[in-house]
Amino acid sequence: MRHQASQFSLITGSDAIAVAVDGAVNAAAAAFPLWSRRSPADRAKVLLDMRAALDANRDTFYALAAEEVGAAHPWTAFNIDLAIAQLTHVAGLAPALADQRIDDPVSGKQSIIRRQAAGVVLGMVPWNAPITLGVRAVAGALMCGNTVVMKGSERCPKTHRHLVDVLNSVDLPAGALTCVVGEAEQAHDTMAQLIAHPCIRRINFTGSTRVGRDVALAAARDMKPVLLELSGKAPLIVLEDADLDAAVEAACFGAYFNQGQICMSTDWIIVVKAIADEFVAKLCTRAADIRAADPVKETATLGRMISADAAQRIHGLIEDAVSKGARLLVGGQIDGCVMQPALLDGIAANMRIFHEETFGPLASIMRVQDAEEAISIANDSDFGLNAAVYSRDQDRASRMADRLEYGVVQINGPTVHDDPAMPFGGMKHSGYGRFGGLEAIHEFTELRWIATHSAGQTPTL
Repeated sequence: MRHQASQFSLITGSDAIAVAVDGAVNAAAAAFPLWSRRSPADRAKVLLDMRAALDANRDTFYALAAEEVGAAHPWTAFNIDLAIAQLTHVAGLAPALADQRIDDPVSGKQSIIRRQAAGVVLGMVPWNAPITLGVRAVAGALMCGNTVVMKGSERCPKTHRHLVDVLNSVDLPAGALTCVVGEAEQAHDTMAQLIAHPCIRRINFTGSTRVGRDVALAAARDMKPVLLELSGKAPLIVLEDADLDAAVEAACFGAYFNQGQICMSTDWIIVVKAIADEFVAKLCTRAADIRAADPVKETATLGRMISADAAQRIHGLIEDAVSKGARLLVGGQIDGCVMQPALLDGIAANMRIFHEETFGPLASIMRVQDAEEAISIANDSDFGLNAAVYSRDQDRASRMADRLEYGVVQINGPTVHDDPAMPFGGMKHSGYGRFGGLEAIHEFTELRWIATHSAGQTPTL
């Protein structure tokens, strides 16, 4: 395995932003002609080699993610496994990148439909899933023949530096994948300068809707296409004919995995009143068995939150809801960055938690009369990323899925679920564009039509 010098720049002062941005983007631009000319099959082999490099570095990733973002071992393992699956999938796209030839038998015209690499792609990656989202931001773009500048998160610079070094340890040309990270107070300026750089041709961003708006506006100034995967507020709908034990497990997995700090996390559980008491009793028992701890100090099912401020924000959502009539059934204890998983019942539209993305280990329950009310409430949101429906009647659940205004709907599965072979993205304020499936080809290439006309077929006036 070949090891390159690090392609990572850590910005430590305001004067260094332009230098780091220019260095990273210019290196990627210089590598583009070489990388884009390599065949799709050759590029696929490089991406497949990245899988072994990731797998060999698991222990380092476990330690770094625990230190920087408080991730427990199961979440980091989930990250690595999904990243490996992403690399496998995008490597399989090689045949879809071949030219399509169309001959017109009448005119003799020959047309080629070509998917051509766009140039340098900017991928902006958050802290909450640093490995899988880092790989997702770069893998499809690299497979399509682009070079990539990854903007890592200031909350996990060591993790993102190591990720870039690992991915660069295979047969990538120098500069084909670079990374820059600024300090927290420089993050916005770094982002703006990267987007504005004339060599950047495509942008993808995963993060909050608030920052995503800034990204979209900055990209629009220079007419640069952008893929946005933004905030979510995923509902889990439990109908009266649901398998309650399965729904309880899905609720806990969806609401509490990685301390609820996932765009797909189950924010609210909308349950039909006919079975609500039984479901809530089962859910309380299960949630009370789940414990969080700082993974650097001890082993527990869950890790810590990203910061003490983040934990206090969740505490504020609980206080607001309880003051307006909700009941805290389980958890909510805070020790610095560690928050025990919490469960609220009796959520109403006048509470902050009804409208805001939770992004913490807090699930909230709304009781409704029937499926129609459940759909109405689930759609009464600015967000539309992930949703789930539990019912033993799959035809009924499928009809509900058609009416839910969400980019992804899981039937009898948790909201936290990803499949690299499937298109992933949101509606409304949860963004636009799609990762996964064949969408990498659409997002990260220029679609071109090249026509060759037969002699004597030129039109005349």
